[in-house]
Amino acid sequence: MRVEFDRDACIGMYQCVAEWEAGFEADRDAGKAVLVDGEEIETDDERADHDVFARDVPEGEELDAKFAARACPVDAIRVYDDDGERVV
Repeated sequence: MRVEFDRDACIGMYQCVAEWEAGFEADRDAGKAVLVDGEEIETDDERADHDVFARDVPEGEELDAKFAARACPVDAIRVYDDDGERVV
């Protein structure tokens, strides 16, 4: 499972931090969340001009990652299964 985070879309509500403490941290200075251990990636979709970060979801944290994505009020978090299909 993989998670992608659109940092430019983030509005700093930090619900993702509350839902997945090991996956997201609050950057209060920037007013945005940070995907822990995320690496910046290029995208071919509507987020192509945004700062998008991705990482694999550790085993046992899949549910937390899904909850974080569902809790985001601006849909800045996407979760994909091992086949690359978006699940959240």
